[in-house]
Amino acid sequence: MYYNFFNKKRGSHCKLWINDENFGRDFYTNDKSNPLLTIAWNKNKDQSIEIDGVFYHFKRNTVICLMVNQTFHFEDASEIIAWQFNRDFYCIESHDKEVSCVGFLFYGTAQAMFIEVESEIERKLDLLLKICQEEFLDVDDIQEDMLRMLFKRLIILVTRLAKKQYVSHELPDHKLNIIREYNLLVEKNYKTEHSVKFYAEILNKSPKTLSNIFKIYGDITPSSIIQQRILLEAKRLLLYTSKSSKEIAYELGFEDISYFSNFFKRLSGLAPSSFKHKNLVKSN
Repeated sequence: MYYNFFNKKRGSHCKLWINDENFGRDFYTNDKSNPLLTIAWNKNKDQSIEIDGVFYHFKRNTVICLMVNQTFHFEDASEIIAWQFNRDFYCIESHDKEVSCVGFLFYGTAQAMFIEVESEIERKLDLLLKICQEEFLDVDDIQEDMLRMLFKRLIILVTRLAKKQYVSHELPDHKLNIIREYNLLVEKNYKTEHSVKFYAEILNKSPKTLSNIFKIYGDITPSSIIQQRILLEAKRLLLYTSKSSKEIAYELGFEDISYFSNFFKRLSGLAPSSFKHKNLVKSN
């Protein structure tokens, strides 16, 4: 089953899915016109989740945050609880001081972030879920404000938990904020700007300073953030559209198709055409 709220005048939209076997998302086909961020909670049993053609182990009592432009399906969606919302309902970028999730939970690295739910957080999520259900049914002039408050609370809970599990104590908030700003800038500019220098100048940092900050965060570099984001989009376009490798190369800022092909093969192990063929065979 699912609950749906839509304010036609404002365009604000949110959903709550509870153990619905039809839950999933196909961005490039059915869902492109409905840009919803997703927070999915696998409450009861281990299963798999497919995100943009890649399968991951989705442990029980684990949360994952999914982007608007991701295609995803669950092994058993009837075990999933999910909250979805669009920018008009709650803009996480303009409200980042409230929730601090941009460039971390959402618009972060290309790697999937699975967040284990601790017992105390599980209790809070269960309570929040119950109140959300009630508010979706309670139609009045303040319904949207009440739902927005609950979704904001959800985002804060998940962000706190993710920071506890993924961010080193050696990385202070002001340095994590630089990483988050960098990730968001990459998300907005990766199709045209491929050098760390471009982003470093906007942040008033040197490329070396950025590299040192990322070393504290984990085994990832500023340049790899850019490369992995480009690779992810290239894979999506190869998997879910009929665009040629040449069209994709130009869309992603490569003037030379051979350079794009070498870039793709170096990072993925396959040429773009081989990657597409392999996945077409797999889907058939």
